[in-house]
Parts: sequence; structure tokens; C-alpha cells
Amino acid sequence: MNDTPTGPLADGYALVVFDLDGVIYLIDRPIPGAVEAVGRLRADGRAIAYATNNASRRAAEVADLLTGIGVPATPEEVLTSAAAAAQVLRDRLPAGSAVLVVGAEALRAEIRAVGLTPVTHADDAPLAVVQGYGPQVGWTDLAEASIAVRAGAVWVATNTDRTLPSGRGPLPGNGSLVAVLRTALSREPDLVVGKPEPALFVTAARRVPDGRALVVGDRLDTDIEGACRAGLDSLLVLTGVSDVAELLGTGPGRRPTYVAADLAGLFDPAAVVRVVGGPDGAPATGPEWAGWSVSSRDGGLELTGSGRPLDAVAALCAAAWSTSAAEADSAVAGPVVRAGSPEAARALTALGLSPARPV
Repeated sequence: MNDTPTGPLADGYALVVFDLDGVIYLIDRPIPGAVEAVGRLRADGRAIAYATNNASRRAAEVADLLTGIGVPATPEEVLTSAAAAAQVLRDRLPAGSAVLVVGAEALRAEIRAVGLTPVTHADDAPLAVVQGYGPQVGWTDLAEASIAVRAGAVWVATNTDRTLPSGRGPLPGNGSLVAVLRTALSREPDLVVGKPEPALFVTAARRVPDGRALVVGDRLDTDIEGACRAGLDSLLVLTGVSDVAELLGTGPGRRPTYVAADLAGLFDPAAVVRVVGGPDGAPATGPEWAGWSVSSRDGGLELTGSGRPLDAVAALCAAAWSTSAAEADSAVAGPVVRAGSPEAARALTALGLSPARPV
């Protein structure tokens, strides 16, 4: 059995919605193949949108950054958690209300643009605290936010991404900063706006008449879960945060439709594999797949056979997900994966899974 697309994956969709960090770029450097992939979609007349949890840039700034690295974009194509958070607060608060902003200047600008007043001190009696990623956020900012929330301000987080991908590896993201306040306040934010909340993806999908949108992301806990919650197909690319080990241990609500090493999977059928057969998160394949076979052994999984590593991913996902006791939509410890042949050992190494390594 093999449900790998027989033609270019992108041809099946009217709109492709990209995450940015870990998919298109790392900080400010394009990921290899990203410029060419977006250029090809545009040449084919495909609609494009970008949905990012990073609240440190406004839509126009994101568009300028993309254009500057060779990916032409317009502000209208960019959906940010900063703008979404500002719109939520605009609808909840009286015009001109003070909002304590913890984050970058871009988040303050979004608050100002919707007719609210950004402030930096709890003594300004803010009705809300909005918290987004900013590289200069420090203890003083978090302390003021803590005081304001304890005084009754509504606490809104743009997103809770624990890490931010970079060329040097994962760095602390807004979720890590939110965790500081969570610990200090012994409570959760009143509202989280960005992914995995489905709003950004639902808004993007409305741009095409038939709603045939494909979400492309690098994180299971934000991009892929958000796509699942929006009822959209998704492609996980292995250029950012989530890896195969995390994929094998993830719950039904965080399983992508397709997996590819990078954005070449949008165009080359040999560079992508389908791993989910339906919206319920069911595997697309059985334990035998394109030359690979997976069996249970010693409390783990054993991979045998030969073929391309991506097909091994499909076979391992089917086996791991069908035997996993996980029912929640969260990552769990996956099975131990062993190699039953030299070819399998090479495939597991290529996938970042050392033979017999717990995943």
C-alpha cells in the first residue's frame, strides 16, 4: 500500500499557508530551497499566505523581511499573532483603554493601531496585559505584568511556543516567558491567541472559495495542531523544531497529513509521504509500506526491509500510532525503535533515530 501523491502535492490545493520560523527562514536567513519553492508556487498562480506566532514584527515588517531574502510578499499575505491579539483586545475593551505590553515595539504598534493605549507600568492601571515575544523582554517587564494581572488585568498571550528555531538550535520562545508569569501567578493566561488556536488558519482559508488550503509547518504543537483544529490538511517539514522522534510519539490531534524533509515535498512526489488517512488522525498505511515492515519486539518496534527513509517514516507512524496508548492531543514518549537490517539501520540514522534509541 502506498498513498504517496502521484503528482505534485501543491497541485491539490488552492492556497498554501506557510509558517515562517523553521519553514521559510531561521531568524533572518532563508532555509535552503524556500526561495525557490515560494517562487514556483507564485509562477504556478497558487495563492500564498504566511501565519506566524512571532509577535516581534508587524505584517509589513514581515513582508519586507521576506522580500529582502528573495521571497516577495505583501502585508496582506501575512497573518501575525500580534495583530490577532490586538484585534481581540479591541473587541473586548473600551476605546483608548490602557494595555500593558510585554514584548517588542511591533506589538505596541498593533495595540496603538486598534485604538488602544500601550503602557509599560502597572501604575497606569491597564485593563489588560498582552504578552508576546521580544528579544529585549526582561525581569522588569515581567514584574510589571505580574502586578497588573494580580490587580485584575486580563492576561492575553500572543502564543505559547516554548522555543524559537535558530541556526544555533532552539532558543527560548514566548512560551518560556509566559511560563515565568505562570509560575509567579500560579495561573494560566486568560487567552492564548496564536497557534495552535485555529483563528489564523481559518482566516487564511477564507481567501480561497473552496477552502482547499494546505498548512506547512515545522511544529507539531502549534502549526500541525492548529491545522487539525481548523480542519485543514498539513505538511510537516523537518527543517525546524519537530523531528521524527516527536512525530512518532504525538497524539491524534497533532498528526500531519504529510511529511517531507523540506519544501521540495510540495512538488516532488518522491520527496513527500502521506502519514494520516483522515481527519480522525488514523494512520494512512499498515505496518508494511513500500519495502519496509515494522513489527513489535521486546516492547518496541523493529524496522526491517529497504527503501527510502520517508517510507520508513510512514510505516513507523502507522505502527507507533496504532499501538500507542496515548489518547490526548499531546506528545508522549514513543516506542523504542530497533533496526532489523543494515538498510534499516541506515534509514533510522538518516531520520535522526539511532537504532534502539527511545523516541
